[in-house]
Amino acid sequence: MLQRPIELAQYTSIRYTDTLTLEGLQPSIGSVGDAYDNAAAETVMGLFKNEAVAKGSPFRTGALKTETDVQAIVFEWVHWYNNERLHSALDHQTPEEYEQTYYDLQAGPSSDAAANKQAA
Repeated sequence: MLQRPIELAQYTSIRYTDTLTLEGLQPSIGSVGDAYDNAAAETVMGLFKNEAVAKGSPFRTGALKTETDVQAIVFEWVHWYNNERLHSALDHQTPEEYEQTYYDLQAGPSSDAAANKQAA
Protein backbone atom coordinates (compact mmCIF):
# COMPACT_ATOMS: atom_id res chain seq x y z
CA MET A 1 0.00 0.00 0.00
CA LEU A 2 1.35 3.43 -0.93
CA GLN A 3 1.27 6.04 1.76
CA ARG A 4 1.36 9.72 1.12
CA PRO A 5 4.26 11.60 2.73
CA ILE A 6 3.56 12.98 6.16
CA GLU A 7 3.45 16.75 5.86
CA LEU A 8 2.53 17.56 9.41
CA ALA A 9 6.17 17.58 10.48
CA GLN A 10 7.63 20.66 12.08
CA TYR A 11 10.21 22.18 9.72
CA THR A 12 11.30 25.13 11.88
CA SER A 13 12.68 24.25 15.28
CA ILE A 14 11.07 25.64 18.39
CA ARG A 15 14.52 26.56 19.73
CA TYR A 16 15.23 28.60 16.58
CA THR A 17 11.98 30.57 16.81
CA ASP A 18 12.43 31.08 20.57
CA THR A 19 15.95 32.43 19.99
CA LEU A 20 14.68 34.85 17.36
CA THR A 21 11.99 36.08 19.74
CA LEU A 22 14.49 36.57 22.57
CA GLU A 23 16.72 38.61 20.27
CA GLY A 24 13.77 40.68 19.02
CA LEU A 25 14.19 39.42 15.46
CA GLN A 26 11.63 38.50 12.83
CA PRO A 27 12.18 35.26 10.91
CA SER A 28 12.63 35.46 7.14
CA ILE A 29 10.52 32.35 6.75
CA GLY A 30 6.78 32.22 6.74
CA SER A 31 4.06 29.82 7.59
CA VAL A 32 3.24 26.92 5.31
CA GLY A 33 1.97 28.05 1.93
CA ASP A 34 2.76 31.76 2.07
CA ALA A 35 5.15 33.70 -0.13
CA TYR A 36 7.80 34.31 2.54
CA ASP A 37 9.37 30.85 2.63
CA ASN A 38 13.13 31.19 2.19
CA ALA A 39 12.77 34.84 1.16
CA ALA A 40 16.29 35.85 2.17
CA ALA A 41 17.90 32.91 0.38
CA GLU A 42 15.82 33.48 -2.74
CA THR A 43 16.80 37.15 -2.82
CA VAL A 44 20.51 36.40 -2.57
CA MET A 45 20.26 33.66 -5.20
CA GLY A 46 18.46 36.07 -7.54
CA LEU A 47 21.22 38.64 -7.05
CA PHE A 48 23.86 36.00 -7.66
CA LYS A 49 22.24 34.82 -10.88
CA ASN A 50 21.89 38.36 -12.22
CA GLU A 51 25.22 39.73 -11.05
CA ALA A 52 27.59 36.78 -11.35
CA VAL A 53 26.28 34.11 -13.67
CA ALA A 54 24.35 36.04 -16.32
CA LYS A 55 26.01 36.66 -19.68
CA GLY A 56 27.76 40.01 -19.65
CA SER A 57 28.51 39.78 -15.94
CA PRO A 58 31.78 41.47 -14.91
CA PHE A 59 32.57 38.29 -12.97
CA ARG A 60 32.56 36.14 -16.11
CA THR A 61 35.40 36.03 -18.57
CA GLY A 62 33.84 33.45 -20.87
CA ALA A 63 31.75 30.32 -20.97
CA LEU A 64 31.32 28.27 -17.82
CA LYS A 65 32.71 24.96 -19.02
CA THR A 66 33.99 23.32 -15.86
CA GLU A 67 33.18 23.14 -12.17
CA THR A 68 36.35 25.15 -11.56
CA ASP A 69 34.96 27.98 -13.72
CA VAL A 70 31.81 28.09 -11.59
CA GLN A 71 33.76 27.89 -8.32
CA ALA A 72 35.93 30.83 -9.35
CA ILE A 73 32.87 32.99 -10.07
CA VAL A 74 31.20 31.97 -6.80
CA PHE A 75 34.26 32.82 -4.69
CA GLU A 76 34.86 36.10 -6.48
CA TRP A 77 31.22 37.19 -6.20
CA VAL A 78 30.91 36.21 -2.52
CA HIS A 79 34.10 38.13 -1.71
CA TRP A 80 32.82 41.19 -3.59
CA TYR A 81 29.34 40.88 -2.00
CA ASN A 82 30.73 40.84 1.54
CA ASN A 83 33.87 43.00 1.29
CA GLU A 84 33.46 45.53 -1.52
CA ARG A 85 29.75 46.09 -2.19
CA LEU A 86 28.44 49.27 -0.59
CA HIS A 87 24.91 48.89 0.75
CA SER A 88 22.58 51.84 1.23
CA ALA A 89 20.74 50.17 4.15
CA LEU A 90 24.11 49.82 5.91
CA ASP A 91 24.93 53.54 5.70
CA HIS A 92 26.93 52.93 2.49
CA GLN A 93 29.31 50.51 4.15
CA THR A 94 30.24 47.02 3.05
CA PRO A 95 28.62 44.20 5.03
CA GLU A 96 32.04 43.33 6.46
CA GLU A 97 32.62 46.92 7.69
CA TYR A 98 29.12 47.10 9.13
CA GLU A 99 29.52 43.82 10.99
CA GLN A 100 32.93 44.81 12.36
CA THR A 101 31.54 48.15 13.59
CA TYR A 102 28.64 46.33 15.24
CA TYR A 103 30.95 43.97 17.14
CA ASP A 104 33.30 46.80 18.08
CA LEU A 105 30.38 48.68 19.63
CA GLN A 106 29.20 45.57 21.50
CA ALA A 107 32.64 44.84 22.94
CA GLY A 108 33.42 48.41 23.97
CA PRO A 109 37.01 49.64 24.00
CA SER A 110 39.59 47.02 23.15
CA SER A 111 42.02 45.79 25.81
CA ASP A 112 44.83 47.46 23.84
CA ALA A 113 43.13 50.84 24.21
CA ALA A 114 42.60 50.23 27.94
CA ALA A 115 46.26 49.22 28.39
CA ASN A 116 47.46 52.33 26.57
CA LYS A 117 45.20 54.53 28.71
CA GLN A 118 46.55 53.00 31.93
CA ALA A 119 50.15 53.41 30.79
CA ALA A 120 49.67 57.10 30.05
